[in-house]
Amino acid sequence: MSHPTRRGRARAATEQDIRRTARKLLVEQGPEAVTLRAIARELGITAPALYRYYASRDNLVEQLRLDVCADLAAELAEDVADLQDDGLLQLFAICKGFRRWALTHTKEYTLVFASPTGGVGSAAGSALSRVDEPFGRIFLATAGQVLAMQELVTPSSDVVPVELRDDLAVFQSELLAVLTDQGLKFPAEKLDLGVTYLMIQFWARLYGHVTLEVFGNYPIPVSKPDILFEAMLIDLAREIGLYSG
Repeated sequence: MSHPTRRGRARAATEQDIRRTARKLLVEQGPEAVTLRAIARELGITAPALYRYYASRDNLVEQLRLDVCADLAAELAEDVADLQDDGLLQLFAICKGFRRWALTHTKEYTLVFASPTGGVGSAAGSALSRVDEPFGRIFLATAGQVLAMQELVTPSSDVVPVELRDDLAVFQSELLAVLTDQGLKFPAEKLDLGVTYLMIQFWARLYGHVTLEVFGNYPIPVSKPDILFEAMLIDLAREIGLYSG
């Protein structure tokens, strides 16, 4: 049986091969293992051959994290498929699904949600900083549906720190564009800076809780983490007027 030459293998290495191999390295070894040299070694080609597809490792990592976000969004979409008319149940389902996914995909979570800027996965960061990503769209569209359907206890725009208002105003306009793109009839006047501030705080608490759990950094041993997470969600819902129990 003949074997392909190195040049033949280089021609046969497609972008799909590269991304599949990068994902395999990520899952098995973590974000640090995703390098052009390692991918080339796995594919049996030279590293320069990869530059036909990606200008740098950062470009490849950016595409990899978009792939991960798309998979996460697809999984969460299944969770809420039968809850189309209940924004609150959708929001809770997404929060619980996000935690479930994070605990079962720790390497992918690390790349997308826990890689420091300028370090491994420097293109990463908060999903809410890229509202056009698949995960950002589904999370924010559901949050927007809750805002449109429910009367929330939201902070007045006057209490938003002045130093944060410019950043929140940018996020506010981006969020409205995403909600409109999703076909959600959302009254723009309900998305003032106070509501935008609330959404950022909600995400920060959800993300912080899940991150502590993923990396085993709870300040005390917790024998029933599911109960702790559920209590956190109920507290959040109560604070914004979505739960009165």
